[in-house]
Order: sequence, then C-alpha cells, then structure tokens
Amino acid sequence: SSDLSEKVVRLPRGFMPRDPAVLPDASPRTRGLAGLPQQGFVFANFNSAFKINPPVFAAWMRLLGQVEGSVLWLQRQSAPVVENLRAEAKRLGIDPQRLIFAEREPTLAGHYARLALADLFLDTSPYNAHTTASDALWVGLPVVTWLGPTFASRAAASLLKNMGFPELVAPDAAAWEALALSLARDPVRLGELRARLAGARESSGLFDMSRLAREVEAAFVQMHERAQRGESPAAFDVPSA
Repeated sequence: SSDLSEKVVRLPRGFMPRDPAVLPDASPRTRGLAGLPQQGFVFANFNSAFKINPPVFAAWMRLLGQVEGSVLWLQRQSAPVVENLRAEAKRLGIDPQRLIFAEREPTLAGHYARLALADLFLDTSPYNAHTTASDALWVGLPVVTWLGPTFASRAAASLLKNMGFPELVAPDAAAWEALALSLARDPVRLGELRARLAGARESSGLFDMSRLAREVEAAFVQMHERAQRGESPAAFDVPSA
C-alpha cells in the first residue's frame, strides 16, 4: 500500500488463527439450563455492548419481528446496558423479554458447549465480531456478516471466506438482513451449513496452529534471505504449508 512505509507479508489463511486445544466440554447442555426457550429460533451475538449501534440493533429487532417465537441471545453486560437495550426493543415494538442475557461461563469449554445451542450468529458493523465470530465457527454455529470498508468491518468475512463459506458474507446491510431472515426460515439449509462447518473446522487450516507456525517461519526465512542478499524489503505472499 502506498499509505505504508512497511512492506506487507500476507499469510495464506485468515488473520486470526486460534488454538484448537480447548474443545466444548461434554457435559449435557440444554436450552432450558442456558435460560433459553425450548422451542423457537435463537439468534445470537456475544459481542461487547459498544459494538451494538442503533442501525444494527434495529435490524435485529426487525428479524425478531419477522420470525415468530424467536429470541436474541446476548452476553450479559452491565445493568444499564441491559436496561437500555430492553427499553430500545420495547420502543421498536419487540417484547423486551425476547432479549436473553447469558451469564458469564466460568470456563471456555463450557462457553463453547453453551454457544452451540444457538441457531444463527448475527454480526455487528462497522466493528465486526472477531473472537466471538471465531468462537461461533469453532463450535459449528453459522455466522452471517456483511462487508464494510475497514479492517474491523471485514474481520468476520475473512474468517468465513477462509473456511469456505463466502455465501454467508453479504455485500451490504440490506442483503445481510435478508440472508439472516432466509436462513431463519430454512432449517434444512441451516442444518446443511452446520454439517459443513463441522468438517471445515478440520480442513480449512484456520484452526491449525502447527501449519500456521510453519507459514510464519517461512515468512521469516524469506525476509532473512532477502536481507542476506542485500535486497530491500518487499511485499510477498507466503505459500500454504
């Protein structure tokens, strides 16, 4: 980029790899135990509250309004956040009790097991889900996002495309909302996506730390070899290990 003095070295997979050592725990998990209704569609977003802006929240409420019996599962925030979000839901014509706030799980393994109870993860923009999107994909929960103009608004798209799910990346907010609604009304397609996600977790390389380490090392070797030859730094793509 002409805006940078540094040269950019591009790794072959997503920008945000994760350690696959922590798996969902095997303890029985039910919607009832998680505070969710036994029946009905569960939209989820576990982002921090500062990522939830009025246009995004309004779109979430429109989805609740169009999917009968659905709920929105959020991470519990401070009391004023919960109060404000419920008040805004009511203002937009949605029963505030359809917003369900998850208590913090004591372990990551427990959080992963619980997260898999949701049906569809709804992204935020212009600040996407980052770790929370990766968490969802790790447990096989489909994420729907749309492309923004900045790094932070394209993070979830990077994860999805690297896992082989470009169809879950919409070009804009309207298309994203339509995509989320269509998936919520199509349990067969959603089930197919979940089945594919389970396989992609192993095959995509996004969660393969050994492969990532080899690719980072290859980048360092190529940089060092250029320096040894007296060549100036240059941008390059690292091949897949």
